[in-house]
Amino acid sequence: MKFSPRSETTRQFIIEKAAGIFNKKGYAGTSMSDLTEATRLTKGSIYGNFENKDDVALAVFNFNAARRNKLIREKLDKAVSSKEKLMVFINTFSQDEIQQFPEGGCPLLNAGIEADDTHEPLRKRVAEELVDTQQQLAAIVRHGMQFNEFSNTTDADKVAINLVALIQGGIFIARTTQNAFYLDTVLETARKLIHEIEAKPGN
Repeated sequence: MKFSPRSETTRQFIIEKAAGIFNKKGYAGTSMSDLTEATRLTKGSIYGNFENKDDVALAVFNFNAARRNKLIREKLDKAVSSKEKLMVFINTFSQDEIQQFPEGGCPLLNAGIEADDTHEPLRKRVAEELVDTQQQLAAIVRHGMQFNEFSNTTDADKVAINLVALIQGGIFIARTTQNAFYLDTVLETARKLIHEIEAKPGN
């Protein structure tokens, strides 16, 4: 029989209270006592609205990913040209801008590293978000090619994959070493990649 939460309102309350905890401490590091303390609800109340801890983690990831996507979308919508949109996307992950992300940083990186061997449904959701991000970036590049912003020989998919890999990798190294230099360096490389695909006279 399909699981039905006791209360959608309570379920959403739990998700919002647990969002920062899961994003900072991870799936394995977040305990039921963390959730009961944050929500001031009993264990029974939490499990009355979620099938299990996996279900909580997946719902929280969806919530954090939606917040991340909304933030990025709002910034991209203000940009005019395709080049500007790509630069805005890159800059969103700079040390200053990334503070606007859900508590704990980029949820794709946080969840993806941990879920690859421990939580298959969560791994699939992170993969979907990464692929969706790549496809959105590729679409921006193609739009730029259509309007002669970018060279017509540009491989939009490869550019998009490189941007996603550079940025996620840069965040990982910077956080692991606690050295922002690594992320700054990677973001500069990403910006150079955009300059390299710009259409040249006669291109």
